[in-house]
Amino acid sequence: MDTHHNAPLAFVLDEARARYAQARPRARDVHEAACHHLPGGNTRTVLYHGPFPLRAERGEGAYLFDTDGHRYLNLLGEYTAGLFGHSHPAIMAALTRAQAIGMNLGAHNLAEAELARLVTQRFRVMERVRFTNSGTEANLMAVATCRHVTGRDKVMVFDGGYHGGLLYFGGGGIPINAPYAYVVAPYNDTEGTRALIEAHRDDLACILVEPMLGSTGCIPAQPGFLAALREGASAIGAKLIFDEVMTSRFAAHGSAVDVGSAVGAGDDTPSEALGGGALAGVAPDMMTLGKWVGGGMSFGAYGGAADVMAIYDPSREGAMPHAGTFNNNIFSMTAGAVALRDIFTPHVAADLHARGERLRAAINAIFADRGIAMCASGVGSLINVHAVAGPVTTPRDLANSIDEAKELLFLDLLERGYYIARRGFIALSMVITDDEIDGFLEALSQVVDARRAALPHGRR
Repeated sequence: MDTHHNAPLAFVLDEARARYAQARPRARDVHEAACHHLPGGNTRTVLYHGPFPLRAERGEGAYLFDTDGHRYLNLLGEYTAGLFGHSHPAIMAALTRAQAIGMNLGAHNLAEAELARLVTQRFRVMERVRFTNSGTEANLMAVATCRHVTGRDKVMVFDGGYHGGLLYFGGGGIPINAPYAYVVAPYNDTEGTRALIEAHRDDLACILVEPMLGSTGCIPAQPGFLAALREGASAIGAKLIFDEVMTSRFAAHGSAVDVGSAVGAGDDTPSEALGGGALAGVAPDMMTLGKWVGGGMSFGAYGGAADVMAIYDPSREGAMPHAGTFNNNIFSMTAGAVALRDIFTPHVAADLHARGERLRAAINAIFADRGIAMCASGVGSLINVHAVAGPVTTPRDLANSIDEAKELLFLDLLERGYYIARRGFIALSMVITDDEIDGFLEALSQVVDARRAALPHGRR
């Protein structure tokens, strides 16, 4: 491969884009055909990248195969939904059993009760739980629940937060967000957020927060920040919601904020995560789940204290309705029960968490050893590479990130057979081995060495 060691970033990126396109003629054809029926040939914005997006043909285990015959180690992990890889045998067997039971039953089934038992057992905050079809739905329902039970209107969210397609607050928010009255607070700014809580104390219904900003770049909560939210919400009678659609994979038991005491006990997993052990024990009023908890199927869940969730008990007078044809669909219910009970056990959760911690440290060492002003943030098995020197503690720290440098890494890693998100995101699946991680780190080292002149430099 011609690396043009001394070429500027714009030149080598154009070259990398051209090589990408030349190697994927079928993907180009499929994309151009799709543009006749889908806006931009796309129905899921996060997957789009130029010059035209990668087009998958199939997945097997830890590997993805594209339409042009290339194979990649899939380090993207379906943005955390792919925790179990592409074809985990226990998940596949569960889906076969579900198919034999029959689709579209239109009735309560046995699997939903079992999955509910497992969810409430695993995530103690959720004394009662209800299922949805996505994390977006789960977060919308959690917010609606809190607004109803408090009788208040306003919803505190955080700049850079992402809670689904209608609850996106990068840059402060988007025009198509669900039409609530939002108070947008600065993430990891404890004093600034406390002041906003106090200013809106009479009409703030809930605080919706990710224990780690996921889509914005895997930015963990700093020590004391979540505890301050808990204290502030309790003081004014508002509800605290943890969106753990992504971060719930961190903890062997309970909320991800218990990771220091739960996952780290008795193994090599670092005992301090999500900004530090000071976060352990911070309990929200409500919690949302999604992605992996349904075994990789369409799934979401919201839950909390039994008395709050009782508003959805249809045997009670005046109960609130919560509909959804596929809330209890047999595929998600069956696969989710197998995933929680038999596959992603506490021991497996601890191992995956430790593997991710080691990977993030190794990525940062590669950048630091070569004087490259890039870094990796995150917790455990969720990592994001940034084209800034770091540290990254708020979305504002990414203001000067060089987006083209991340794209160059993305394209060069694809060429070597490794698939991460275009934005630098990595979500390890449990089927990726240590040897495969070592191979990725070697490939990253090669890319950084080849592109050193084009990548940002500076001390970290």
